[in-house]
Amino acid sequence: MGFFKANKTHSVTSRDTDTTPAIPEDEQHLALQRDWTPAEEKAAKRKLDLVIMPLLTMGFFCLQLDRGNMANAITDNFIEDIGITQNRFNIGQQMLSLGIVLFEIPSNMVLYRVGPGKWLTLQLFLFGIVSTFQSFQTNYAGFITTRLLLGITESGFIPGGLWTLSTWYTRKETAKRVMFFYFGNQFGQASAKLLAYGILHMRGVAGRPGWFWLLFLMGIFTIACGFVLGFFLPDSFQEPRSTFLPKIRIFTEREVHILRSRVYLDDPAKGRKKRKIGRAGFEKAFTSWRMYVHVLITLCNNGPQRGFDTYAPTLVRGFGFEALSANALASVGLFLQIPVSFGFSWVSDRYNRRGETVTVGLTCHLIGYIFNRIFTEIPNQGLRYFGVVWTQVFGTFSHPLNISWLSLACTDSEERALAMAMVIIGGNVAGIYGAQLFRSDDSPRYRRAFSIDCAILAFAIVLAAGRLWDDTRNKVRAKTGEMASQESYSDDEKGAPSPSEDTQAPAVTHAKELSASRQLKGTT
Repeated sequence: MGFFKANKTHSVTSRDTDTTPAIPEDEQHLALQRDWTPAEEKAAKRKLDLVIMPLLTMGFFCLQLDRGNMANAITDNFIEDIGITQNRFNIGQQMLSLGIVLFEIPSNMVLYRVGPGKWLTLQLFLFGIVSTFQSFQTNYAGFITTRLLLGITESGFIPGGLWTLSTWYTRKETAKRVMFFYFGNQFGQASAKLLAYGILHMRGVAGRPGWFWLLFLMGIFTIACGFVLGFFLPDSFQEPRSTFLPKIRIFTEREVHILRSRVYLDDPAKGRKKRKIGRAGFEKAFTSWRMYVHVLITLCNNGPQRGFDTYAPTLVRGFGFEALSANALASVGLFLQIPVSFGFSWVSDRYNRRGETVTVGLTCHLIGYIFNRIFTEIPNQGLRYFGVVWTQVFGTFSHPLNISWLSLACTDSEERALAMAMVIIGGNVAGIYGAQLFRSDDSPRYRRAFSIDCAILAFAIVLAAGRLWDDTRNKVRAKTGEMASQESYSDDEKGAPSPSEDTQAPAVTHAKELSASRQLKGTT
């Protein structure tokens, strides 16, 4: 049985069926029908969730381990061991973000052409290798080089994962899956700090510092996960097989038919994917003002969050906690963030409150920096630590919610692929300036950094509120237009003649109309 089936009504005769020309492959998504039961769809979607989501989330988990380990390494005298200053360390963090920014769109274009299964698997191997070898750095030049290479090899993985989700799931299901994907990031942030507490105690083993073993072991773990992706991550609907096992089908033909058809019925534009992104796709994406608003929101949210995440263990250590214990304590807010972010995602998905959840999340994030700015003047260890935990709980999840909001504003896969790349570029440009917010001349209380963070988040809230107003206005207009259309249709019905034996009722479906149209044009 083919993947697609023409939609025919009961009034189409067998003679009509026999003479209907085949529908070209590029038009088949226009002639779909739901020829499966709800139980079949539920089973296929459950299998998809069990295959796609753990693999992509695992990849994001590895990326965050490798990217964020420097925040833990500096509590183990990393800066002193390789002979750099805090401000030079910040430059290294900027190089990481710069590498991602420079290669984000080229990486996404390669993914769009060769498929996510192959490209994301290769990326995991590449940044796992770089992460492993950065454990051997001994000076500033080595630090700068490895951070830049890590950024280059990581570029494209996050937007690639997001784009992959958008191709396998319907629009309504996307927000929850994007948030689940970002659980890999959040769990990676939290786990890295907790794991660092144990691994950094290896200082002295084989004559190596604790941070050496932290970077080395996490890099080896990432490479191992690259093999897992290679064996199990399907490439696409067109190639539902993994990179390392191309002859083994992960999904049956029936499951692929159901999964693909439901996505195309939800958004027919996804069925018109081209082999590469053309000029029209670039023009459409880069002339959308809404995309720039979402990118600015990302710039405002991620800059303060990146800087804060890097120095959270250092801040906790400055409250008077033991150096390595500071890593474990700095993971508490990140673990608490996971159920909180799931709750926000559920509300966003269940009630279609994309803009509202982003705005509330940004507001809570802002409150965190207000707390830190106030509590830094109060000599109370518990109160200061509470400020850190609050900021960690609300610091990250507005970003994936914002991405889901942007994804739903895109009209086709080309625009979506470029928009995803742009918003992730925005996140990494934010990392460039965010890396310089916490400087040595502002330590240990970082009054200036927290004040700047408050101003930036306030601007983000204004942007989100404006974008929310635009969405609300469009919904009202659409509802008003729909009501007017219904009234017009009702008026036409009143004046229309009743069907009679002399009036032939239309009996041809959309698929038949396509065939008839092609016959008139001489294309069949």
